[in-house]
Amino acid sequence: MIISRRALLGTTLGAPFAATLPPLAAPALAQSPWPNRPVRVIVPWPPGGSTDVLARLVAEQMSQKLGQPFVIENRPGAGGNIGHDAIAKSAADGYTMGPVTVGGWSINQYLYARLPYDPEKDISPISMHWELPNVLAVPAAHVPATNLRDFIAWAKAKPGGVNYGSPGVGTTPHLSGSMFTNRLGIEGVHVPFRGAAQTIPALLAGDVNFALDNLASYVPVIAAGQMRALAVTSAERWPTLPDVPTMAEAGVPDFVVTSWCAMAFPAGVPAAITQRASTAIKEVSETPAMQDRFLRTGARAIWSTPEEAAARAARERPMWREVVRISGARLE
Repeated sequence: MIISRRALLGTTLGAPFAATLPPLAAPALAQSPWPNRPVRVIVPWPPGGSTDVLARLVAEQMSQKLGQPFVIENRPGAGGNIGHDAIAKSAADGYTMGPVTVGGWSINQYLYARLPYDPEKDISPISMHWELPNVLAVPAAHVPATNLRDFIAWAKAKPGGVNYGSPGVGTTPHLSGSMFTNRLGIEGVHVPFRGAAQTIPALLAGDVNFALDNLASYVPVIAAGQMRALAVTSAERWPTLPDVPTMAEAGVPDFVVTSWCAMAFPAGVPAAITQRASTAIKEVSETPAMQDRFLRTGARAIWSTPEEAAARAARERPMWREVVRISGARLE
């Protein structure tokens, strides 16, 4: 004879005693897979810049793939430090992520007297996101050189030297320009602007002689013939500028400098969430449509494991530390 637990409690032990017993254990409910609510994507730069545009492309595709909104929140300022700090200090639950640039992860620790976050401890990479080269561009109306060798000779012979523009102190264009002039013995003066939107008009007016700036900003003026692209800083020729040589091909070896960005969580996010996010970025970034959209903006969509992203940031830190030292740049 089988007696139910309910019958046993109700008749043998009595109702008052039964009320004091814990309920039967319910089957464990499976946790909903990540993400089960909107994900905040903190962009450490203003709307409309290359980092913002590329982050929005990925966020849009991640939202479609994973079925939850990926909501962009711009937190610009202090060379990206405000946004990077906001990412680093968010809850480690997988619902805050953001694009962490080479500046925020591998350069700013040597450039600024102090940072509000620790780039090596407070940021947990998901995957590499994109990379783009810098391009050495000169204004066609004001600089006669049509190749890098001629430009170097022209710059060395120019009374008082040359000046070069960048989107700000400590940016990869600034540090690339400093490395270029120092290595080649060119007398060069850095002229910082607030982004390529100011640098390009100064170049076209002849107020600045050259820039080693992010390619994405210069594609339209190069295509229009207003600027000459003399070399790119990638290891290989850039797909959208197949006639422009690399620095090595143009006569300046060991000058591979790319601006890059990784998607990252704050440290401490569970490995299973990081892996799911990394896999989603891989599937999104490797589609031909996404590759094409990135190239048209002047960048290349890339993917890596979290470990590979961390290794790249660590590998480049000694180079950037030395370049910052040579440039003399220092910010509070």
